Amino acid sequence: MTDFFTHCCKNLPLSIALRLLVVWLWLAAGMAQAQVATDITQLRLERSEDEWQLSAQLQFEIPTAVEDALLKGIPMVFVYNAEVLRERWYWSDKKVLSTERHMRLAYQPLTRRWRLNVSSGPAAANGAGLALNQSFDALAQALSAIKRIAKWKIADASELDGATKYKLDFRFKLDLGQLPRPFQIGALGQSDWDISANLLTPLVAESGK
Repeated sequence: MTDFFTHCCKNLPLSIALRLLVVWLWLAAGMAQAQVATDITQLRLERSEDEWQLSAQLQFEIPTAVEDALLKGIPMVFVYNAEVLRERWYWSDKKVLSTERHMRLAYQPLTRRWRLNVSSGPAAANGAGLALNQSFDALAQALSAIKRIAKWKIADASELDGATKYKLDFRFKLDLGQLPRPFQIGALGQSDWDISANLLTPLVAESGK
């Protein structure tokens, strides 16, 4: 990219070349920031007689813009998604199963505590349908709970053919679609709000499990 820029600027007036250089540096800085990705540091698949389970550990930092919004009382919803795909040599892989886990994080100013609501889908503000509620004294504690998922059932063993090869498409993101409308517009295209990761891997249980 640097060689291309140098080649293009050779015959340009100095003032224009300097302006292009400033724009190029700004774009390069933006790209570098956008490329700071959430890391999936561990992923484990286990198969019992009854079901497939997934455990994972993620690593990411909350951007300042996201933390500021949380402190202003704007809840953030993080979503885990696991899709099981059947391999097909003659066409693209076919999705056969899909499951989600939603983690809604909110700050409570009166108690100065952090509340984490976990459900299998988008939850209403009143908490209807939630599977798990937890409270934490510090943001770091709440984030630790979000970054780790243990023995999550992603499929019944009977739903998958043992003679067929499958893949797991594992994804994690901050779901901007569940933000209040004004924040959705403000966050659109902003790398500060991009917390996401994905991993495509064969659906193979850990050896000996």
